[in-house]
Amino acid sequence: MKFSIITLFPNVINNYVSQSIIKKALDKNLIKVEIIDLRTFSKLRHNQIDEYQFGGGKGMVLMPEPVVEAIESIKSEDSFVILTSPQGKTWKQNHAKEFVNNHKHIIIVCGHYEGFDERVLKYVDQEISIGDYVLTGGELPALVLLDSITRLVSGVINQESHEKESFENQLLDYPVYTKPIDFRGELVPEVLLSGHHANIQKFREEQQIIATIKKRPDLIDESKLNDHQLKIYKEYISKGEK
Repeated sequence: MKFSIITLFPNVINNYVSQSIIKKALDKNLIKVEIIDLRTFSKLRHNQIDEYQFGGGKGMVLMPEPVVEAIESIKSEDSFVILTSPQGKTWKQNHAKEFVNNHKHIIIVCGHYEGFDERVLKYVDQEISIGDYVLTGGELPALVLLDSITRLVSGVINQESHEKESFENQLLDYPVYTKPIDFRGELVPEVLLSGHHANIQKFREEQQIIATIKKRPDLIDESKLNDHQLKIYKEYISKGEK
């Protein structure tokens, strides 16, 4: 899988991809990351790529020509072009799965300033937002997309890690513990020390339900719960606990 990231700040992207899991994926040739400096497509003095908007208004807007030419310089039949934008579809775990399964080349255009000339949208396949808030630039959203998709690429991390994560079954992850067993009077749950795998699994399913009810009740879809989870959910709700 290949990622091409069009940005005004190449070093921001480069610094991140040279670390941790992304670097390991690059070293194993599981992914490729291409970083394109948008300013190299400017035809104006001082590599200008932004301009004041017609009709008045505060802030500078990215002009269409450099953005579109940057996209066209790397786009092929297999490419899918994303524009990071607060107006886009909110990114979720299931979207990361769809992208890793359906796209070989993902182009991510990082937004900046007060946005883009509206005519850029004709050359974009989808606008994506990472949440209902505004950032100074699209580099962080681009890295969120890169990271969340890359970790799902086969061979990047252990498959079992995906299956047990938050949001994989519309539930948050269960709580985990490590040494010491006693930390300032708070003990690791005894069941986790028992070695009884069936009981441990049961405990973890229960804790997933409880954690989701407490922290993200909006995620719960009863139709997606197995019989054991549904029983736990109904019992917990009936008690009126929070």
